[in-house]
Amino acid sequence: MSDFFDLIDEKKESAYEPLSSKLRPKTLDEVLGQNHLLKDTGVIGSSLKNKKIPSLIFWGPAGVGKTTISLLLAEAIGADFRQISAVFAGVADMKKIFEEAKYLRQNGKPFILFVDEIHRFNKAQQDCLLPVVERGDVILIGATTENPSFELNSALLSRCRVCVLNSLKKEDLYNIIERAEKFVGKKLLIDEEAKEALVSMVDGDCRYLINMLETLFDCAEKTLNTQEMMDLITQRASISDKTGDTHYNLISALHKSLRGSDENAALYWGFRMVEAGQDMSYIFRRILRFASEDVGNADPQAVPLVLSCWQSYDRIGSPEGDIFLAQSLVYLALAPKSNATYVAQNVVKEFVRKYGSLMPPKNILNAPTTLMKNLDYGKGYNYDHDVEGGFSGDNYFPDEIKNRPVFYNPVERGFERELKKRKDYFDNIRKSKKK
Repeated sequence: MSDFFDLIDEKKESAYEPLSSKLRPKTLDEVLGQNHLLKDTGVIGSSLKNKKIPSLIFWGPAGVGKTTISLLLAEAIGADFRQISAVFAGVADMKKIFEEAKYLRQNGKPFILFVDEIHRFNKAQQDCLLPVVERGDVILIGATTENPSFELNSALLSRCRVCVLNSLKKEDLYNIIERAEKFVGKKLLIDEEAKEALVSMVDGDCRYLINMLETLFDCAEKTLNTQEMMDLITQRASISDKTGDTHYNLISALHKSLRGSDENAALYWGFRMVEAGQDMSYIFRRILRFASEDVGNADPQAVPLVLSCWQSYDRIGSPEGDIFLAQSLVYLALAPKSNATYVAQNVVKEFVRKYGSLMPPKNILNAPTTLMKNLDYGKGYNYDHDVEGGFSGDNYFPDEIKNRPVFYNPVERGFERELKKRKDYFDNIRKSKKK
């Protein structure tokens, strides 16, 4: 009788098991998109060949196989496998696991502890991993979507190998669709254009793709076009958590596209952030900084234009006001570029720190009292408006600085070309007065 009920339970479990679990690779050879790690010369492949798995940090986007590879590694070396989530596991929970791991190691059985979202561990939780990883009680595999160099302490990182997992390419995702069709035993009822849209929409996330496939296998009764497919499934928001590593990747891509004068790429990355729900004020704040740092005086209109577009967006809002972001991005991308002011700012800060609090030369100090006049404050000051040409060429640096430093070097682009002419003109007068 018990065998009968066990059979029923197995059928129930199979019926409710998601397709993503059923399609999970059974061997490392079936894992897609991570050959750089799994090949014989890769971190994981070479470790398996030597039959010694180090503690690892798997860094990569969601749905690319971090959990699957960990399970298969445990199977490959005959290790006991325990999975915890950094969101729920506390230090007390881990200490119980460590006791079990220590017992197994003493009996010759390796133990893999898989920590999902390890970047959510605080310092105390990370520190409690150090001794057990150091002793080899556990082989730690941490999974994270965030840059581990920012999120994990250096002591833990030094005891682990960081493996970067890639988003799956389109050919990998098409391969998964074929696997799913073979497993389910029927064709996916969407046309080729809809299939291409589906592959693009999942953004390299295998798990998300399989979840969408499961819905389509269950619900599609005829071949669907793109719009019909979209009506059936919920479209995924673009990957960007607004604060994490992907967020910084997108803003970095936007900055570099603007700096590289590619207005089309700048529009793409800018509106990738918009579609991901990024706060528009954050985007405008960053490109306003760019207008000064990378365009600067090569086009002095860049800052007021971006500021005006930002204010206009705040008055109108989305979606009508999105045009102001587009206008700003195109203008900044095509504007002449100069970081001369930015460089000058950094150089002068270092110069100030080096020389400390030197007094201004006495000739440019005010002398409101008799004592100050007796101390020669203001003596010899030339009022530039009264000098021929409106330029005296006097020294304005502290007397201790003998060689006049140069912080600002304008480029021969845009309006800075005119500033360079003015600078050269004044510098030549200064030189002539020294002769």
